[in-house]
This record gives sequence, C-alpha cells and structure tokens, in this order.
Amino acid sequence: MRRKALCVTAFATFVGLASAQSAFAVSTSALETGALGASALNTSEQQTVSPPPIESVDPTAVSEVLKLQLHLSERRLAVYRGDMLIANYSVAVGREGWQTPTGEFSVFQKQRDPAWEHPFTGEVIPPGPGNPLGTRWIGFWSDGQNSIGFHGTPDESVIGSAVSHGCVRMRNEDVLALYEQVSVDTVVTVLP
Repeated sequence: MRRKALCVTAFATFVGLASAQSAFAVSTSALETGALGASALNTSEQQTVSPPPIESVDPTAVSEVLKLQLHLSERRLAVYRGDMLIANYSVAVGREGWQTPTGEFSVFQKQRDPAWEHPFTGEVIPPGPGNPLGTRWIGFWSDGQNSIGFHGTPDESVIGSAVSHGCVRMRNEDVLALYEQVSVDTVVTVLP
C-alpha cells in the first residue's frame, strides 16, 4: 500500500525488497536443486582464517539505546544515548490544524532521496533540489495511508516555526546526521 505523509509527502515504491526476496528465492532454489554443485556444500574441506583484530569498545556505549525527544513548544529535537544528551536540533513542526501528534512512537521507515506527493493534487516531485523533503526521510507515525516524520527542507528559514502539515522539518545537514544515527525501531517521544 502506498502511504503519503500529512506533511505533503509520498514514498516511491521500494524495489529493493522485491529484488532481495527474488534473490533469496533463486539462491534457495539453487541449493535445493544442487545447481551450486557438490563442492559448494562440501564441509569436509576447512580453511583456517585468522580473525580480524579486536578493537576495545566501551561496553556502556554499545548498550546505551538511542532515543529521540521532540519538544513541540520549544521547536527542538533532543537526541539521547541512554541518559546522555548527544545532540540538539532546532526544527519546524506542524501548524495550527495540522499539529504534530504527541505521544510515544518509533521509527518505522528510513529513506534516502524521497519523492514527494502533494496530498491534495497528487503531483509527485522527484528527488532533487526542489523537493520539499530534502534528501532524507525518517517516518515515525502513520495511520496506514498518511505518514509523519523527520525530513530536510529546501527552505531553512522556516526552522523554529509551526508551518508543516504535521512533519518535522530539519536543516538538511541536521537530518543527514540524524539519519545516520537512528535505526528502525528507535523510540520517538513527542512532547507538547
């Protein structure tokens, strides 16, 4: 099902998932039919491989979960690793009548170079300099048809105001940094 965001967003069809499923089906079929040959499955031939060197990692840094807190009244997104604040971003939020929803959500989608579909006219704007979403999309709310998320903007002068159809607009460099830190299932808490 195609979803479009309330902030005037739409998503391109994801071809990658279908391609990955096809590749899996082909490789599974090859194994079942023996198309890979006996040597590919021969476990009696073992090679000794040296493991890569182990780097010392602070175990508390790895186990600390990333979480996002969006403060609507402050127009600010705080990024925490555990209880430590690691980043603060100024943002634009939903305008009157199109408020960004409050509550606890989680990231369900990440997309590079998203397309945008106007929610009223259906016009699709491809990725590029004039795209209202910028270069990254991080979806965290959906009603099954429409979605709300974090995204860039070609007009950074709107940062700090309530102007969107519910989405959270960020400076392009900020959403690029956030995109690299979050993963699907990252918790997003939206506070009034």
